[in-house]
Amino acid sequence: MQNKYKVKKISLKTKYLEVYWQDKHVSKYHFLWLRDNCPTAFHKDTRMRSFNILSVTKKIRPIKYNFSSKNININWSENNHHSTYDLKWLRDNCYIEINSKSYSSPYTLWNKKKISNIKTLTFDYKKIISDEKIFLKWLNTLYSFGITIVSNAPTEKKSAFKILDLIGQYRETFFKTPFEVINIPKPNNQAYTADALVNHTDLPYYEYVPGYQFLHCLINEAEGGSSTAVDGFAVADFFKKNYLKKFKLLTNNDVVFKDNDYTQKNIRIQKSPIIKTNKNNDIEEVRINLGAMGTLDINPKIMNNFYEAYTLFYKQLHSKKFQIEFKLKTGDIFCFDNRRILHGRKKFDPNSGNRHLQGYYIERDEIKSKLNYLIKVKF
Repeated sequence: MQNKYKVKKISLKTKYLEVYWQDKHVSKYHFLWLRDNCPTAFHKDTRMRSFNILSVTKKIRPIKYNFSSKNININWSENNHHSTYDLKWLRDNCYIEINSKSYSSPYTLWNKKKISNIKTLTFDYKKIISDEKIFLKWLNTLYSFGITIVSNAPTEKKSAFKILDLIGQYRETFFKTPFEVINIPKPNNQAYTADALVNHTDLPYYEYVPGYQFLHCLINEAEGGSSTAVDGFAVADFFKKNYLKKFKLLTNNDVVFKDNDYTQKNIRIQKSPIIKTNKNNDIEEVRINLGAMGTLDINPKIMNNFYEAYTLFYKQLHSKKFQIEFKLKTGDIFCFDNRRILHGRKKFDPNSGNRHLQGYYIERDEIKSKLNYLIKVKF
């Protein structure tokens, strides 16, 4: 490992320096990249790049260079500038090495067999807020699996803010924060009834759907009302492997989502595919909500085929193979990635006892950036 950060020799090429490391790896560092990443290019306090790439030309090149056991030194042809680069930083940021690595998804896909008991993904509230190692383990689990339960949390209203504040800024929506999940007269959302809720994404009519959702159970004495959850990424991956043509119909065509809340003076409409993939063809979002689905305007040539794909996918999202079911207890916080985990609930009897949850949203960015901070990611 030590040889990895030791230079054997450096060769000057037309547009880059070729660095031969003692572990036999060869790196290429282009001149503009090196100048752009000179340590002096960053403000000492803000740590933001203050160097303007337009202050040099594409003809910039080293006129002198050397290396030691710790650094590479370069005198540049323009602006009489000198740069000193840490060898470990250079090797860790070798873009030949970075681009040679095959993509590995950060997500652990699961089905009912894999996490048949939600207790395997349950963490104690007091341990999370008092022990940074447990806090990190919880966040890692939440990010990887997309779902956890925090148990034994306080049951005072708005008390879940304490755990959100450990992560970062919460996401505000027109439902306010927290929003109250209770059975009310003349409801403006299906969540505010005693009816069953099929597995769904919250707020799909936003261009940028809220990342994570925390549902804090303050009381749950009613008969029924078990929660359901399914890993949308696992179902989409299964769909991709077994029904590729149908999978492509759901990734290549937009559907309409519409907010039908009668209390709002805004009309929120968003078009989006049900399944989104990234440049590595990995699943990055599943967006589906029957209650908020607008009138489809798919090309008539594929409308029937699209409905076949859509209904088959939706059926898998509720299959016994993938869906888990559990009942939230007083003091539980159900935490999940809203753009991955589809959640729902069974019907409950409002006359048999009280059921009151408070909901919060927080972005994926906040979860990931806190993880970066805790594991001390450096660029």
